[in-house]
Amino acid sequence: MTTAGSGARWSLQDIYTSAESMTLGVCHDVEGLFVDPGPLPPPEIFTLLGCDPAGPLLDAHAGTWLPTVALTPVHRPREQPPECLYEGGCTCAEELIDVTVIGERPATAYEGLVDLDLRGHLRLLPEWGMPEKKPEGTAFRLSGIADEDFGVCQDTTGVFRVRPAAPVPPVTLIGFRPDSLPVAFEGRKITASLFALQRDGSMNEGAGHLSATVVSVRPSSLGDDLLDVVLDGGMEEPLPSGAREIFQLWYDGGPAEHNLWARYDRLLRHEWSRRALHHHDHDRPDRPAGTTYHLDGRFVTDIDAFYCALGEAVNGPGGYFGWNHGALIDCLCGGWGAAKPFRLVWHHSEVARRRLAPGYDRSHRDLRNWGPNVVLDDLLRLFSEFDVQVELR
Repeated sequence: MTTAGSGARWSLQDIYTSAESMTLGVCHDVEGLFVDPGPLPPPEIFTLLGCDPAGPLLDAHAGTWLPTVALTPVHRPREQPPECLYEGGCTCAEELIDVTVIGERPATAYEGLVDLDLRGHLRLLPEWGMPEKKPEGTAFRLSGIADEDFGVCQDTTGVFRVRPAAPVPPVTLIGFRPDSLPVAFEGRKITASLFALQRDGSMNEGAGHLSATVVSVRPSSLGDDLLDVVLDGGMEEPLPSGAREIFQLWYDGGPAEHNLWARYDRLLRHEWSRRALHHHDHDRPDRPAGTTYHLDGRFVTDIDAFYCALGEAVNGPGGYFGWNHGALIDCLCGGWGAAKPFRLVWHHSEVARRRLAPGYDRSHRDLRNWGPNVVLDDLLRLFSEFDVQVELR
């Protein structure tokens, strides 16, 4: 098996075609891994045809804003595809987010009903497929963010259509040393996960997934036995360019002082927590119940800053204690550094009280993450449920 070797920073692991992970090779750098996200797609226009509105949609008028309008097909009997069913509902459902009503008029094709024009975004979920074709059904059930009843509509326009794929920066493996690949692998399809290597050659940090075909292979200037491998596609989810510095920080041994994350914007604070998760020491036992932890709240200006600050309050510089709501719940259940009940002293809590305010969170470049803001009271309520005493200072 190929070892990391001098200067190798990344390992391609095939975790898909066999029961055990297989090393495809290691490389010095990956062009196309760190790419700043492009602009958000502009809002789209959707029309709910033959709408019989209920709840907040019944009272809506031009200018009314709604965080979510979900559309769930009412399938005809015996026509619901088995693959569209899952524990939470139907994968044929679509969700319109950050919606503003821009028009209402009597329905042209459905007597006694109305047509509603909306402007907003479609929450795209690639794992469920792109909504290019309308599912079989006789109508759509409409619902809100808490599944409140918004009524029904008979049809819709603007939702189910072909959308241009976002450009994917191509990937080049720089200074690649192959392993478990044919001698001549140009033209081969590579499906692998990319992992960061540490100075000692250990591999513990996932950086994303790659599925592309090798376009060309050429000798690398980094060594006679190394190659530069050009692929025709890119990472499924490239990392923001500033994340390279965060990877380097952990490669150099990890953060040595608190609040180094505070100099980053929210997108990179999210990546900071991701790296902290990968480097969490699972072998270190929880501190005993009743321990007091001190959270430095001076820089808690957004929810991702809170997770960075909480991780360091519990587990020291670069520490991890959740990076989203579900992960925080997991950590509060134990096994991540703190046994409950414990006490959390939140210093400079007025910053969070002011900045973690009610509203709608549009800060993520990924539409999948848009939704209501997490406010300070939400966090306090969760801590209370898990016997965590919070003292706000």
